[in-house]
Order: sequence, then C-alpha cells, then structure tokens
Amino acid sequence: MDAFSSKDMAMKAQKKLLSSMASKSSVQMFIDDTSSEILDELYRVSKEHSGNKAEAHKVIKDLVKIAVKIGVLFRNNCFSPEELGIAQDFKKKLHMGAMTAISFYEVDFTFDKTVMADLLTGCRDLLLKLVNTHLTPKSHGRINHVFNHYSDPELLTKLYDPNSSFRPHLTKICKGLNKMVEDGTI
Repeated sequence: MDAFSSKDMAMKAQKKLLSSMASKSSVQMFIDDTSSEILDELYRVSKEHSGNKAEAHKVIKDLVKIAVKIGVLFRNNCFSPEELGIAQDFKKKLHMGAMTAISFYEVDFTFDKTVMADLLTGCRDLLLKLVNTHLTPKSHGRINHVFNHYSDPELLTKLYDPNSSFRPHLTKICKGLNKMVEDGTI
C-alpha cells in the first residue's frame, strides 16, 4: 500500500514555507498587533539582556516559527483528543503565567523568580508533550531555546526590578498581556 497523502504533503509544505519566511512582515497575517507588540518588546529585552542582536533575533524567530507551526497543526486538525486536552492544559498554564506576570508587575517587590521560572518551564513541558509526534527534533530544540531563554532567573530578575532599564519593556509587555487576557486570547 502506498502511504502517499496530499494533505500530509500540503501540511509539510505549509510548515516548511512558514518556517523559512518567519520575518515580521510575512508573519503579520498570522499574528495580531498585540502579539506583535509583545514580541517586539521581548526582542528588546533579549537584546538588552544578552547584548547580542543576533541571539535576540534568533529567539524571537524561533518563537514565531513554533507559534505558526502549532497554528498550522490546529487548522489542519492534527491533534488527537488526548493532545487537545494537553493543549487546554497548556492554555490554562499560559493564562496563569500571564496573570502572574501582570500581578508581579502591578505590585512592586512581589516578584518571585522561582514561581515565574516554574510557570514558564511548565508551559515548555506541556508544549513539548503536545507537539511530540508532530514536529521535528529541530522544532523541539526551538521550543527549549525560547523557554530556557525567557525563564533565565537573571533575565527575569532584571525584568522585574522596578528601577531597571527593562521597566518600560515590562510595562508594554504587561499592557499587551492584559489586553490579550481581556480579549480571551490567552
């Protein structure tokens, strides 16, 4: 029996095409303005923290590629009922992470780097479980790269320091997260 499937081939082509065109202009059709603004601020935080423009660009590009690929998988109904349960758990954990990030921002000196890092690590683990059989090891590496980068306790501590140069970035990130929570996007 020939295992050829044009649907599978089309989905692989979509993932490959989207992977190769993950630039800001081409991705705007997949990512809304609020998400785009948050990504811009995350880029600035990464660049300022690492002092490395190329690394900051790579981590955001990895994040966009993963988001778009998961979107393609959802649109093509590729997830089993069990995986959809994992997706719901991921969405709940992400929502909790957003609410926690906003709360830590709004109430000075409540930030706990361990809590934030644990939430991000939990999101990473659920996401890896969700895409386990759907994406390549290279994509799994991208997920690890993004979550390990942003769950770095040193970066988080700088981000939440009320007197840090990162504060304007955090303000914009939390403003965007608040909007996404209100809209039910996250």
